[in-house]
Amino acid sequence: MPDEEITLLFQGDSITDAGRKRNEPAHLGSGYVNLVAGTLGFRHPKLPLNILNRGISGNRSRDLLDRWEEDCLALRPQWFSLFIGINNTWRRFDQNDPTPPEVFEAELRELVDMTIQCGVHPDCAVLMEPFLLDEPKGSKRDWFEDLIPKQNAVRKISEEFRTRWIPLQAIFNEALERAPAAHWAPDGVHPTPAGHYLIAQAWLNTMEEAIGAD
Repeated sequence: MPDEEITLLFQGDSITDAGRKRNEPAHLGSGYVNLVAGTLGFRHPKLPLNILNRGISGNRSRDLLDRWEEDCLALRPQWFSLFIGINNTWRRFDQNDPTPPEVFEAELRELVDMTIQCGVHPDCAVLMEPFLLDEPKGSKRDWFEDLIPKQNAVRKISEEFRTRWIPLQAIFNEALERAPAAHWAPDGVHPTPAGHYLIAQAWLNTMEEAIGAD
C-alpha cells in the first residue's frame, strides 16, 4: 500500500459538478463523485486518497482547456477521470454554437495529452463517454446525430492513449430495459440519484482493478 497521498481528480461538466460548493475545495457535490468517494473510503480505508472534484456546470471541452493549468495540472493528480462532451452538443441546439467533431477531438486530445505528460499513467486515467437518453418528450432525439461523432472521438482518444474507458451510452441503454428514461435522467442528460449510482458503479468496476487491495 502506498504511503504518500494519492490525488484522484474528477473533471467535467454539471454531471460531475453535481452542486459542489466551489468555495470549499474538498467538497465533492451530491453525484457520482461523492458515491465513488464513499465506496472507496469504505472498501480501502488505509488508502491515502485525496479526492477532488473540479467539474463545472455548463463546461465544454474548450472551457476545460482554458482552466486546465489551474484545475488539473497544478493539482498533480496521480489518478484522473474525465467526463465531458454533452454540452458541446447541447450548445448547438440551444445557442446555435456547434462544436465540429474534429474540433472536439482535437481539444480532447490536447487535454488528455497534457494530463498524461504531467505524470498520470494511462492505466490510472479514465475517459467516460457522454450519454444521452431519449427523454419522455422526445425533444432531444435529433441530438444523437451531433453526439455520436463526439462519443466516437472520446473512445478514439481513449484507445490512442490507452486509458480506461467507460461506455456510458451502452450502460444507460441497458438500464432502460429495467426502467424508463425518467428514472435515470428525466431530461435525458442530468442523472437522478439512481443514474448517478449507475455511473459510480461503472466507474468503480472499471477503476478498482487499478486500485488493488490494501
